[in-house]
Amino acid sequence: MSGPTLVAGIGNVFLGDDGFGVETVRALSAHPLPDGVEVVDFGVRGVHLAYQLLDGYDTLVLVDAAARGGAPGTLYLIEPDGAAPVEPGGAALDGHHMSPDTVLALLGTLCAGTGSTPPRRTLVVGCEPATTEEGIGLSGPVAAAVPQAVRMLLDLLRPQSPEDEDDRPRRELRSTP
Repeated sequence: MSGPTLVAGIGNVFLGDDGFGVETVRALSAHPLPDGVEVVDFGVRGVHLAYQLLDGYDTLVLVDAAARGGAPGTLYLIEPDGAAPVEPGGAALDGHHMSPDTVLALLGTLCAGTGSTPPRRTLVVGCEPATTEEGIGLSGPVAAAVPQAVRMLLDLLRPQSPEDEDDRPRRELRSTP
């Protein structure tokens, strides 16, 4: 990746596997990272994330639980194709429960109002949860996926030549435990 990059861990650590993003960025923070990469545990602070994105990042990597129907612990790398852009003005604000779509909608509103530019590229590193019921701690399959997700993120963040990055297709990758 080139340009300023924000890796945002999101989720609620009080709802079991919903804390995947938070736990993964904590583990990622223990590794040396390329210049220009910032790793932040946003938890449930979606409004804060939207405002921080006004600082001018080229790439946003969201790390979150992602229920997509796979086996618990399945990792996903999702790059939205941009076919359905998030429209500004439609964000329903709830300071402690904002989905990534809502954060991006709020960002669209903020950018329209401030003249800022949203990240050029957004990726999601997601993990299939086993449970998002009340409780602290990740389930076994999701906890086992954290080191794999860290490796995935380190691979994504590794500096590449501009030609490599521009030629990569938009995709969804799946890695099962």
